[in-house]
Amino acid sequence: MVNPAPIFEQVYKDYLRRLTQLDFPTLANKIGLEIKDGALIIPFFGQPYKVSPSGIVDASGTEPLHSLKVVFCQYLLLYPAAEPQGQDWVSYKDFREAAPFVDGFQNNTEKAIAKNFSGKLGDLRRASLQLEGRDPGFDWNYQLLMRFDPLPHVPLILLFNDGDEEFPAQGLLLFERRARKYLDMECLAILAWLLTDLLIQSGGKQKRTIM
Repeated sequence: MVNPAPIFEQVYKDYLRRLTQLDFPTLANKIGLEIKDGALIIPFFGQPYKVSPSGIVDASGTEPLHSLKVVFCQYLLLYPAAEPQGQDWVSYKDFREAAPFVDGFQNNTEKAIAKNFSGKLGDLRRASLQLEGRDPGFDWNYQLLMRFDPLPHVPLILLFNDGDEEFPAQGLLLFERRARKYLDMECLAILAWLLTDLLIQSGGKQKRTIM
């Protein structure tokens, strides 16, 4: 089997090269970010990451997962010139461009959340709060509703009903419709997958499923 690491490294280097073409002060002003030592400080679930053409590291100087590097770079490269419209909430499958990724998305996120937290509603609530999840204030008929802000202007909502004698546990993740203006479909799926892994890890399991 071919080791994918060199491929990942090449992709990463290409993204860093493309970051050199961006106007960081303008981006910082648009997004509401701090610039420190030539790097944009981007919060991911409240944890700061330094992003610059020389590399991406967390507060301790450690490189994050490859998938998160891709999300950071795409976020900056695709960031819209003007704030897009479409603040209504939709499921991933409602994005027309998402069709090729829907099955993988559901298996890696919504079904994984339902499987891992079935009968553990309290654990899911605690895990969500650890990731700075908060009540979105909607009067929707779910046992748990949590809003997460993984990146500025790209929120996610988790809806969850625990299983009972008649129905299995069900998880659903929602995006703002305009999220597709900030990230492509693959990166939106990665964002939700990262959230899923973090919830499962916060719930007491160290398992990581995304690279």
